[in-house]
Amino acid sequence: MNLFEEGFEFNITVLVEWMITAGLKILVILIAFAIIGPLGKKAISAALIRMGKQRKLSEGRTKTLEKLSVNIFAYTLIFVLIIMLLGAVNINIGPLLAGAGIVGLAIGFGAQGLVSDIVTGFFILLERQVEVDDYVTTAGYDGIVEEVGIRTTKIRSFDGTLNFVPNRYIEGVSNHSRGNMQALVDIGIAYDENIDEAMTVLKGVADRFQTDPRFVEGPDVLGVQSLGESEVVIRILGKTKNMEQWGVERDLRKAMKEALEEAGIEIPYPHQIFVSKTEE
Repeated sequence: MNLFEEGFEFNITVLVEWMITAGLKILVILIAFAIIGPLGKKAISAALIRMGKQRKLSEGRTKTLEKLSVNIFAYTLIFVLIIMLLGAVNINIGPLLAGAGIVGLAIGFGAQGLVSDIVTGFFILLERQVEVDDYVTTAGYDGIVEEVGIRTTKIRSFDGTLNFVPNRYIEGVSNHSRGNMQALVDIGIAYDENIDEAMTVLKGVADRFQTDPRFVEGPDVLGVQSLGESEVVIRILGKTKNMEQWGVERDLRKAMKEALEEAGIEIPYPHQIFVSKTEE
């Protein structure tokens, strides 16, 4: 196709024909990818959910593999789209790919962080250090894992902040979602109160909570934990299902406060005494 006839004389007819042909090709490609993208993601999600059920994978593991596979599919789709768009406008992609290889080699030394992210992400997935929906503490962040990617991991803090953490910074991971958790409650009573009576009241509350389905073991009244400035601290401890410990602790504190008040046992709180002197 020649856009120029003789010398530099411009051929408007050829240009219009080329624009229409290229435009139609680009439109067809974009429509095809607009259909393939969502369908491909749904197919990947359905296949991984089915595989997770067949292999009895945990829900978190299934979600992790699903999000990772969808991300890889999206990156691949974008790359193929760019190649096809270049081909639609008759741009030879051979020299571009060769040039991209040379440029990639040149900038590779400056992209060590990216390579480290990908390698670390691979081992995080292989060793199953973290998975989607896990409660973790790492890289200075504390929250729920929303996505484990090949370059970054998304952690949602409890205040709602979504943190994008490069995988190379994920080290010393504390995963709070593996196994049962502990519900720990400390209740203080005044020094003047009878400790045995208070422990009996608290044990009655703990016994009621032993039928709570959130508890795996206990709760039990352990005894006097410490002697504070104005209170005797009694500790109650039990094992709960994963991520249920906070709700259980709140319910225990409420029930135990109400039980102590009903029994007439004082829960101390800070007092301020004002002394007024008058001159005679």
